[in-house]
Amino acid sequence: MSDPQPGFSFSVSPSMEDIRRLQSRFTAERDWNKFHQPRNLLLALVGEVGELAELFQWKGEVAEGLPDWSASQKESLRHELSDVLIYLLELAEKCHVDLPRAVLDKMELNAKKYPVERVQGSAKKYTEYGEDQQG
Repeated sequence: MSDPQPGFSFSVSPSMEDIRRLQSRFTAERDWNKFHQPRNLLLALVGEVGELAELFQWKGEVAEGLPDWSASQKESLRHELSDVLIYLLELAEKCHVDLPRAVLDKMELNAKKYPVERVQGSAKKYTEYGEDQQG
């Protein structure tokens, strides 16, 4: 699969499954599974998203790559994004959702809701394109 906007890519390793296993082991070693149940994980995820949002609060729009951010600000961003991903993966695990498969399925649905020929260059929601684009 080619990238239509080259210039940035994720590392090949670790995979989502590798991260899920690492976090699962981390949680088990600390006997935290009794606390790490779906509701608690969701609330923790929401809290981490709030911390992530704080990093962008009052900055206005920021440029791709964050060229105006300090090294310290970028490091904080890395930490908060990691926290969000860790809780998201753990929540998916506890809910038995195969997240990589779910993402592919959702992208397929989105492609049907937002066909290129109808939506290219527009930020409208699919419901604004007419009744024939339900989903």
